[in-house]
Amino acid sequence: MRTTKDRIRQAISFEVIGLLISTPLAAFVFGLDLGETGVLAAIGATMATLWNYIFNLMFDHGLKRFTGTTRKTLKLRFLHAISFEFGLMLALLPVIAWWLDIGLLEALVVDIAFVVFYLVYAFVFTWCYDTVFPDNDAGPASANQTR
Repeated sequence: MRTTKDRIRQAISFEVIGLLISTPLAAFVFGLDLGETGVLAAIGATMATLWNYIFNLMFDHGLKRFTGTTRKTLKLRFLHAISFEFGLMLALLPVIAWWLDIGLLEALVVDIAFVVFYLVYAFVFTWCYDTVFPDNDAGPASANQTR
């Protein structure tokens, strides 16, 4: 299992890199002011950082309990990314509507755009992070864990 220090490094680096990419992209795509988008992104990043720590801790504990290891197969990586983003999407929807002063349906469109971006980003980031900072408890990769 990862240490608390490692989990904090993972969560913070995930959010900082994500902010640097998503904020200008969202401002451009939705025609919003960069400052307004930046504040919304900072609120979202704060919520996401807390959720990232809690979710990954719960996910790893569950994975370790049910499989005996924290190594993630390709299927588990998809499940991990989708379930993380779905939980965060539910929490961010009212915040987006409030901050941008838009209806829930419009906020849902913005939220879905962020989810699509972050689904891909979370998958790539987590895989890269696990490669650069391997979880010693995960053990060596085996042929059937890559499917």
